Amino acid sequence: MKIWSPTELSSQETDFNYSDTREQMDGSVGPMRVLVTGGSGLVGRAIERVVKKEGEEREGEEWIFLSSKEANLMSAEETRAAFEKHRPTHVIHLAAMVGGLFRNMRQNLDFWRNNVFINDNVLQAAHEFGVVKVVSCLSTCIFPDKTTYPIDETMIHNGPPHESNFGYAFAKRMIDVQNRAYFQQYGLRYTAVIPTNVFGPHDNFNIEDGHVLPGLIHKTYLAKSETHVTFWEDLEPHLSSVHMVNLFHVFVCIIEEGKPLQVWGSGRALRQFIYSLDLARLFLWVLREYDEVEPIILSVGEEDELTVKDAVDAVVEAFGFEGEVIYDTSKSDGQIKKTANNAKLRKYLPDFKFTPFKQAVKETCDWFAANYDTARK
Repeated sequence: MKIWSPTELSSQETDFNYSDTREQMDGSVGPMRVLVTGGSGLVGRAIERVVKKEGEEREGEEWIFLSSKEANLMSAEETRAAFEKHRPTHVIHLAAMVGGLFRNMRQNLDFWRNNVFINDNVLQAAHEFGVVKVVSCLSTCIFPDKTTYPIDETMIHNGPPHESNFGYAFAKRMIDVQNRAYFQQYGLRYTAVIPTNVFGPHDNFNIEDGHVLPGLIHKTYLAKSETHVTFWEDLEPHLSSVHMVNLFHVFVCIIEEGKPLQVWGSGRALRQFIYSLDLARLFLWVLREYDEVEPIILSVGEEDELTVKDAVDAVVEAFGFEGEVIYDTSKSDGQIKKTANNAKLRKYLPDFKFTPFKQAVKETCDWFAANYDTARK
């Protein structure tokens, strides 16, 4: 099977007219019914907030946020039933089996099979039900492990991905293959975005199986909480005998005895982080304006790449954690870097403003603390 290069793809002759077919499939150039798969996840909830609460919903748009409780997209039958029920004209495809580094290392086969099932079912149902446009969500882990930096959209298929999560990476990479095939065979402009490390409210904050930043947020929250518990439990016996002038000294001593924050890896790995609300706003632009089959990287610039240690420092600052931070170098760093070039995005949106990293981390930490009992963890 040939995989079209971006140049070949754009030059392919076809009788397909995108604008005419959009009008034909919609019945008019009017209402747009958008189905968001994975609608209850990190990015889905961010899109819902931007659309519903920040006033980005346009006249004539109807938004449907589909959760896994409503349809198991690994089932072709349930996927078709969901499309039959909602009859979308457009789809934002976010649904996926996801997990952090160590879960991926343990379950590469599961990540491959489940994501291939989900992606094939969604894209084929979209085709069968006449969906005009699908925007799927990929990941920078799809890029080759051995490559030159920065990576860009033309380099996806230049070699195998990092071995730690090859199952997930290849499954996500195949969406690009399917999009190109749907265009070649049917003229459909299904496309995909490639965000870097996404974080924000409604993330999965599971320490064992979550991604790096939400896992750090949960660990730091617990370390901070354990320190406070230690403080009050150890302080109580002193209350009758310690004068107020010595109270601060007791506090400092007990803080120093609190449990340290343990971080897996050396902290040297480099990552580009994108706030989920920024990504949501960019998704709306891609859905409404971006007209290429070739995917587009959605990321902050190379100059905003951070080490994991930088991320740890931001989380520690956001929570006001004053305990010790220990890096467990016996744990893997994963891919040491995957620097992405956002030049294509900047060509289209040169003035887009990303939320400053520390501000986004602070907002996420505040949300997690306020919603600890119900947050995914």
